[in-house]
This record gives sequence, structure tokens and C-alpha cells, in this order.
Amino acid sequence: MIQNKIQIDEKDLEFIQKAYKLLSYKSLSHYMREAVRAKVREDRKKLRAIQRKRAMEQIGAGVYQNHFEGLEGEDFEDR
Repeated sequence: MIQNKIQIDEKDLEFIQKAYKLLSYKSLSHYMREAVRAKVREDRKKLRAIQRKRAMEQIGAGVYQNHFEGLEGEDFEDR
């Protein structure tokens, strides 16, 4: 794991210091890791949804050539 310093609101820190033991976290840093992990997971879902939406828009915007156009109308059963 990589150490990194973060800044949080003083009221949030007070809450975390009081609540992490009651919530059965091993330590204050364990609580912080879980909070960051949950936020990252949520943001990844949002990012995938945005990328999926953009891809769908690009699919709809494209002009496609019918590759089977030359074969239309031919009767393959009688060949």
C-alpha cells in the first residue's frame, strides 16, 4: 500500500474517531481505507456508465455499409 496524506473536515474526523470502534473497524486507517475503496468503486461505476453512454451515441452516429447488399435477391437454394 502507498501512504498518502488527505485532508478531511474536522467534524468528519471527530465522527470517525468516535464511530470506527463501534462499527467494528480494526483501526482508524482501516476505516479510511474502506471509505476510499467504496468511493473509488462508486466512481468506477459512474465512469463506466459515462463511457458506455458515449459508445452508444457513437454507434448510433455512424453510417454503416451493408456488406451483404450484393447477395440480396439471390436464391442460394437453387444454385
